Amino acid sequence: MPVKVEKKDKIKLVALVVVAIMAIIIFLQNTEMAEARIFFLTIQMSRALLLMLTFALGLLTGILVATNFLRKRAKP
Repeated sequence: MPVKVEKKDKIKLVALVVVAIMAIIIFLQNTEMAEARIFFLTIQMSRALLLMLTFALGLLTGILVATNFLRKRAKP
């Protein structure tokens, strides 16, 4: 018995795949070294790694803020 997939779910999946492919292309094009200064530390890493870490930190922050907002909204 095949599972029926809604049109909205297909659009979300396609958008997710497109964004993932674009992110991979951006990361692969930025392989040179970059210097990151965080307070008193100076760290050298590939620019792709720096982009991924920055993206992950922003994603985590967005998830935490959204979850906190939804919890406050759900309380009576």
